[in-house]
Amino acid sequence: MELTLTTAIIGITAITSILGFNRPDLLERWMFIPYRIKHRNQWDRFVLSGFIHKDYIHLLFNMFTFYFFGGVVELFLRYQFGKGMGGFLFVAFYLLGIIISDIPTYVKNQGNGYYRALGASGGTAATVFASIVIMPLSDICLFGIICLPGFILGGIFLIYSYVKGKQDSDGINHDAHLYGAIFGIAFILILSPSSAGMFLEQIKGFRLF
Repeated sequence: MELTLTTAIIGITAITSILGFNRPDLLERWMFIPYRIKHRNQWDRFVLSGFIHKDYIHLLFNMFTFYFFGGVVELFLRYQFGKGMGGFLFVAFYLLGIIISDIPTYVKNQGNGYYRALGASGGTAATVFASIVIMPLSDICLFGIICLPGFILGGIFLIYSYVKGKQDSDGINHDAHLYGAIFGIAFILILSPSSAGMFLEQIKGFRLF
């Protein structure tokens, strides 16, 4: 079976995250710390922080989500642009999702020496929402209990992330989720403007009941 870029990214992220679990020095150097990025010019933290996680649950949740939705986006880009260029665009998309989703957090916390974040949530959110643009009627299930079409659950998630980001009270970087999601939508629509029409065509006849 051919190794996909989705599974390759998961494998790399699993290895680097597990290394981080056992090496506090690596975790500290790769973590997203806006203050150190600004004052020590450690810009590589924008990327490296997406390849480490807090614990196994954090890692499994992000990579499990990325596995299901990353395959959709990877196949779409390969179909639209060919195997080589499509693969390149997919990797660029994922890395940009991690980077761009953290820019608002960097701007907000660059003077805060105590702020820290890590994980691939921005890239994962970008992937989920890119797949929603491509397949808006595919069900997404929360905890295997509540299942809703992607475009509905995605809309709820955007509102939730915006509100929680404003509150900034639970230690979760909701801004990375929000801006990662927005980037994922924009990326697909810019590369494939016809996706907007197909998205609207698919949801036009949708009936919840």
